[in-house]
Amino acid sequence: MYLCGISDFFRRRRPNIERKYVVSTDRSGDIHVHVQGIIPQPNKGDLSQQDKRCVFLTVHDLGTNHSTMVDFVNSPAMSEIKERSCFIHVDVPGHEENSPDLPDSYQFPSLQTLGEDLITVLDFLHVRYAVGLGEGAGANVLARCGLAHPRRLLGLILVNCTASTSSVADAFRSRFSRWRGADISQSEEDFLIYHKFGHVSFETEKHFSYQQISSDSLEAGERDRTLAEYRSRLRGNLNTHNIKQYVRAFINRKDLILRGCQPDILLITGMLSPYSTVIEKMYKELDKERVTILKVDRAGDVLAETPAKVAQSLLLFCQGQGLLTSLPPPGVERRMSRAMSMEEYDKPNIRRLSLTPSVAESPPHRKL
Repeated sequence: MYLCGISDFFRRRRPNIERKYVVSTDRSGDIHVHVQGIIPQPNKGDLSQQDKRCVFLTVHDLGTNHSTMVDFVNSPAMSEIKERSCFIHVDVPGHEENSPDLPDSYQFPSLQTLGEDLITVLDFLHVRYAVGLGEGAGANVLARCGLAHPRRLLGLILVNCTASTSSVADAFRSRFSRWRGADISQSEEDFLIYHKFGHVSFETEKHFSYQQISSDSLEAGERDRTLAEYRSRLRGNLNTHNIKQYVRAFINRKDLILRGCQPDILLITGMLSPYSTVIEKMYKELDKERVTILKVDRAGDVLAETPAKVAQSLLLFCQGQGLLTSLPPPGVERRMSRAMSMEEYDKPNIRRLSLTPSVAESPPHRKL
């Protein structure tokens, strides 16, 4: 394990990234970690100092890296949460910007192995516990981390997470994308866009067709800009050889059994996501005392298209874990005694809040 300095260029581009680390794990190799915000550290052995700031551990989806999570955290809807939190962004092996090809001798970890190894990141940074925030394949990885280390993750926020093995549709589409060569082919790019945005319909056996779907949450021009930015990143500083290895790991994933999971779970999905029906089915099969769900209409990539709704749900979920209690729930005016400091106000209150089926209004308290 060693500390890696950040370049002046990268610091100017991502001013909220405080530090960059490279953490060596037993089975997954080196993992690049970007820390956004200040990690609360124990003062002279007092681990309670960590209770004053919420720590999130994030893992990105296919075809992206930590920058997607940084963009979400930097959205205006997340400003107050960001001030009171620290985000530990994980780059899946080989997904840091301008990464060289992973060597032929390197065996890319399965989603299970990667999830189990994430605990090394928390240990390296001396973080006692965190809230997991993952998208797509990254959500699957974090869920496996929560199952393997339930005492270290207070909760799991899983965006467009599918628990089942690679579906027939996945296998069908992968026939047209052998994931070989150094570059991303058009069919491979279309597969990744379908996976992330869900704004693509499979019309014939040979090509994808992008649908112009109207959305109240995202104007057509903004949606096109989001897609163009994703394509640019996919063909820009990310190593396509390494992207394909992450895709293979996702396609070859094994079933994720969340029943009996100890950390509380917030499932978030866009109704345009190709996995929305799978996630709804997964929710129905889980203990409603431990899991809640947010379904966003007319959206696929909810982090980019509807950050305000995700931030609202994230805040309510964390407050249900006794975190970020100094922030008022959405629609509630802040009322705090002048004699009470922000640190005192942030003491856990062990409440749990229900977010299902809608977060349009502040949900009722759940009785324990």
